[in-house]
Amino acid sequence: MKYTYKTKGTCSREINFELEDGIVKNVSFVGGCNGNLQGISKLAEGKPAEQLIETLEGIKCGFKGTSCPDQLAAALKEALKNA
Repeated sequence: MKYTYKTKGTCSREINFELEDGIVKNVSFVGGCNGNLQGISKLAEGKPAEQLIETLEGIKCGFKGTSCPDQLAAALKEALKNA
């Protein structure tokens, strides 16, 4: 299933991804640091959502209370809750 998540507190504005049987696919970010977010997207590809949540949740960017990886974890938690 395809999901779109509007990020909060980051340079990226949106995260798009698919979740198929708990596996994350086709992750893309809108806005933000292009190179870093392409890397995060590639690393997330094919991984279980639960594993990514455990790994990424709580990462902060500078003095912000969140980060793009943390927002991806939040997006995955929301998707799993609504699945």
